[in-house]
Amino acid sequence: MLGKTVRVIVDRPLGSTHPKHKNIVYSVNYGYVPDIIAPDGEEQDAYILGVNTPVAEYTGRVIAIIHRYDDNEEKWVVAPEGVTFSKEEIRRLVAFQEQYFQTEIRMSK
Repeated sequence: MLGKTVRVIVDRPLGSTHPKHKNIVYSVNYGYVPDIIAPDGEEQDAYILGVNTPVAEYTGRVIAIIHRYDDNEEKWVVAPEGVTFSKEEIRRLVAFQEQYFQTEIRMSK
């Protein structure tokens, strides 16, 4: 999926709180890719980076996959076409949620 363009439906816009864990505030837009089922049986989750206002939907390019070693989910990282982030930048931007998991960020070379 790396490099593919996908549409993300945002159910947790930038600035919102996690529905179960009110201490987690989303510092990026977060949602799911409709019609793509992830290993957890739900639609594929995605972080949207490089869009600094809350949005309801976004189409962008998958620039990274966050693999969780201690969970059965992977999170896709979506960004505007032509926008890149380093692994370190991605890790920092999604730490508000990923800090609770052991992860590896996978990117194209």
